[in-house]
Amino acid sequence: MVSESEAQEAISTILEYIEGDGIGREGLLNTPSRVVNSWKEIFAGYRQIPAEVLESTFNAEGYDGIVLLRDIEFHSTCEHHLQPFTGRAHVAYIPVERIVGISKLARIVDLHARRLQNQERITKCIADDLETHLKPLGTAVIIEASHGCMQCRGVKKQNSIMTTSAMRGVFFDKNEARTELMQLIRSAPLSR
Repeated sequence: MVSESEAQEAISTILEYIEGDGIGREGLLNTPSRVVNSWKEIFAGYRQIPAEVLESTFNAEGYDGIVLLRDIEFHSTCEHHLQPFTGRAHVAYIPVERIVGISKLARIVDLHARRLQNQERITKCIADDLETHLKPLGTAVIIEASHGCMQCRGVKKQNSIMTTSAMRGVFFDKNEARTELMQLIRSAPLSR
């Protein structure tokens, strides 16, 4: 395990590589410490366990319709270039016996987003966790995100949006369930 001071030294080395002349100027003096501290928050998902996030469930009381939390904003970091990617997730399931508090759906998105990631893995992992812990009739996860590695380097496409989806159970098997889900996702937001 790398210590916090070793991580700060590594950041100093990277800054020296970028700057060329060392990191003696005022604006960079405490940057290694600030970076390591920010990473504790940005990568907090490594210290969380999906089962603990989803462990508290409630009786569905016969509810058998779609449960959807849409437009869950998230921030993640691409494991390929260490560039940020941001977007929104739409997470849905159809309960059998158990439901979960809505904040847990946002928390499970954050848990996976707050790791070095790729968008496909986040999408799959959220669906896997809901299936494992809720055992619903169906699970659907749709993620739309813009990627820093596409915007500030390489092809430099500012307006591209990547969409990934994981459809399980009735959302995969039944077109009607998928259609209803997509209509709910596209419906106008509530006035605020």
